[in-house]
Amino acid sequence: MEDNRGYDREEIFSKKVKAGKRTYFFDVKSTRANDYYLTITESKRKANGDSFTYEKHKIFLYKEDFFKFAEALNESVDYVKTELLPDVDFDQYEQEEEESSSELKWE
Repeated sequence: MEDNRGYDREEIFSKKVKAGKRTYFFDVKSTRANDYYLTITESKRKANGDSFTYEKHKIFLYKEDFFKFAEALNESVDYVKTELLPDVDFDQYEQEEEESSSELKWE
């Protein structure tokens, strides 16, 4: 795979997360120098007449920022869960995901 500068970028690992009208892709890629980075892509499907187009937004996350990024993400999610929406049962969303995943396995 080549990026817009013509450099080869090899995909090492990929995880897809469907979330309603959005899909998130977490892709670990390598550089020519055998270094690794993560791309996080949000893809939204949009109707365009009789067909669909996809709007994509991408974040590049480098190894030196992994810890800081994960820490800030977890802190932000915890803040929403405990301070802004303390009465919401967030476990229900995990259970819904597990149920839909198990349904997909059997189809």
